Amino acid sequence: MIQDFKGKTAVLTGAGSGFGLECARIGAKLGMNLVLIDVQQDALDKAQAEMEAAGAQVLARRVDVSKAEQMEALAAAVQERFGAPHFVFNNAGVGSGGLVWENSVKDWEWVIGVNLWGVIHGVRLFTPMMLEAAQKDPAYRGHIVNTASMAGLLTPPNMGIYNVTKHGVVSLTETLYQDLHLVTDQISASVLCPYFVPTGISQSERNRPGELASGKPTKSQLIGQAMSDKAVGSGKVTAAMVAQKVFDAIAADQFYIFSHPKALGNVQHRMESILQITNPADPFAERPEIGIELKAALRAE
Repeated sequence: MIQDFKGKTAVLTGAGSGFGLECARIGAKLGMNLVLIDVQQDALDKAQAEMEAAGAQVLARRVDVSKAEQMEALAAAVQERFGAPHFVFNNAGVGSGGLVWENSVKDWEWVIGVNLWGVIHGVRLFTPMMLEAAQKDPAYRGHIVNTASMAGLLTPPNMGIYNVTKHGVVSLTETLYQDLHLVTDQISASVLCPYFVPTGISQSERNRPGELASGKPTKSQLIGQAMSDKAVGSGKVTAAMVAQKVFDAIAADQFYIFSHPKALGNVQHRMESILQITNPADPFAERPEIGIELKAALRAE
């Protein structure tokens, strides 16, 4: 657990908007050095200017987190500028909907690349740097936070690729926590599982690489996009509130971070189905009108 953030270094992917930007703002206020990473140059430039105006030491890099060589170059740049980071926020993510058999290979490659490989690269590159720092300095403390989703604990229909990547992030982070605790008491990990929070992820098509453009969206993808926009847009929990929960969790060494703890009722229904060996529960059991609306929309001519 990190109690004093002043002078520590934070590496934040997806730092141009949403949780990444809000965590950067908190980090700047706390006197942290900030490594800002985003694939969208204009958002990155804006974030860099804001954090530097707030007095933070900033290293800003346009990086596609799905690309191993770009992430490796980033890790080397962080080591050279600030040394081993103390807080790594593997947060960059993209959203994608549609019936699971209608998604193209390109859709799968894009979403898995950012949402899962991006986190894998962050873990594999920064954890060894942090462990080395811990071995050299008994006072060193580090924490890795990976952004998953409630979709990493549930399997809502019409968003299969997203579910697969976020389940992967939950599994990776739980394993990372266990692995770290085998070898050190100085570094820990948390997983962030937000529900519907306005962050910009529902508009992530804006950053879809040109070579991965999948052509015309299918009916199910359009319906999924519309429902996602509506749910996210009506969210009352802000990205800034969630970012504060992230820092609170680091200070308390709390593993699971939820934006909407009330949504855990849906997770409980899923787990009970597994334990009782019954067929999968309605992932919208707490709000059945969502499933009814989705079914009607998909079955309409």
